[in-house]
Amino acid sequence: MTETTASPAPFTPPTRFAVPGRIAVSEQAASVWQTATLAEIRRETPRASTFRLAVPAWPGHLPGQHLMLRLTAGDGHVAQRHYSIASAPDDSGHIELTLDHVEDGEVSGWFHTVAAAGDRIEVRGPLSGFFAWPGDRPALLVGAGSGVVPLMSMVRHHRARNLSVPVRLLASARTPEDLLYAREYGPETTPVFTRRAPAGVPVGRLTAAHVAPLLAEGPPGGWEAYVCGSNSFAEHAARLLVGAGQPVDRIRIERFG
Repeated sequence: MTETTASPAPFTPPTRFAVPGRIAVSEQAASVWQTATLAEIRRETPRASTFRLAVPAWPGHLPGQHLMLRLTAGDGHVAQRHYSIASAPDDSGHIELTLDHVEDGEVSGWFHTVAAAGDRIEVRGPLSGFFAWPGDRPALLVGAGSGVVPLMSMVRHHRARNLSVPVRLLASARTPEDLLYAREYGPETTPVFTRRAPAGVPVGRLTAAHVAPLLAEGPPGGWEAYVCGSNSFAEHAARLLVGAGQPVDRIRIERFG
């Protein structure tokens, strides 16, 4: 007889569903600034690194949520930015952010050129329930560049919890060297390269040929689609999804730039 093990229930921090598919955010947790300590820096690509923060009182998050980060200079100047959380929810007291080094970027520039282990940073969150994925529905993830950051949180969550719902990721990057988390991807991920690709892999933008088969062979009940990237990429990906039959009300978009 084969022994089976039930999949664990999706991780859910102390929040509640407000309406189907949208998750309420704890206003108390989202409004309180906490002091985080930079614990580790890992290089991901030539222009992006992951910054692991120790946040002992972190209330927990869901994949797809983000936080507000605040830096205060010695002269009192304050800079704040929103950043997606890259790590899966767990109880380690740590969260991870993956940041591109943006030219003339005030905050990303500090992280990439000045920050060191032991530095203290203020954070508050988690924020936003619209883009969150608790792991309860099949998820079709489409991202480009740093837009894969919140989507990677979902993939990591799916693996860590051994969830039974299917997940697929289309990850677009200019070149193999620019592909975030390249070493972590498995059969759930299809990379798309727009400038240069490995031998035998086509070069070009995300097309209907990438999206349509996933919609045609989707799971019972269909996908919940999550799209993250620049404004132009988000519009392009959403049009492809709709053209392939994805219901508009089941596409969630997070964009930047």
